[in-house]
Parts: sequence; C-alpha cells; structure tokens
Amino acid sequence: QVQLAESGGGLVQAGGSLRLSCAASGRTFPTDYMGWFRQTPGKEREFVAGMSWSGGIASYADSVKGRFTVSSDNAKPTVYLEMNGLKAEDTAVYYCEWVIYGPTTSWGQGTQVTVSS
Repeated sequence: QVQLAESGGGLVQAGGSLRLSCAASGRTFPTDYMGWFRQTPGKEREFVAGMSWSGGIASYADSVKGRFTVSSDNAKPTVYLEMNGLKAEDTAVYYCEWVIYGPTTSWGQGTQVTVSS
C-alpha cells in the first residue's frame, strides 16, 4: 500500500500561482503513473494532469494546458503540480493519484485550492 501526503494548497488571487506536492511512502515500487485530479461539490472528480514514472511523459486536461505543469522527483518519490495563471474555476479539492503496476491505485487525502476573483 502506498501512503500519500499532499501539501501546498491554499487561497490565492486570480492570476496567482501555487505548487502542490504529493509525497509517497510505503510500497512505491514499481510505480507506473502519477496523476492529479480535482473535485468540486456536487461534481465528479476530474482529471487534471498526469505523468508516467519512466520517461516522464505528461498529459493535461485541456482546461489547464499551458498553465499547469506536472513533474516528479523519483528519488524522493514526490509528484508536483505547478499551477500558474490560476482562475476562479480552478477552485477545487485537488487529489494526488499514485498507480503501481498491477494496477493498484492509491489516493491522497486532498488539498483545498481556492482562487479568489
């Protein structure tokens, strides 16, 4: 089982930036994929960004392309989400996803991001 600890959420003005971190511990080998999702009240959790463990190939939701960047430090292991040009519609609880080959998926506890307009 993988344990995930998220951090970095908070309140920011529109146009501002935040950096989310998700530190993994426990049985993280072999990791296949890491991702970020977000959820607002009454809506389903939606994909934001993700990347493969090997090769670092990243993918993004259209709504965040050009503004958000996903990256990782495989030595720690930690996955990051750099969010720039934040908009009010980015307000949500952000969840980290960690996928082990098998697959086995673990989720972080979520971190609140609030963007004031």
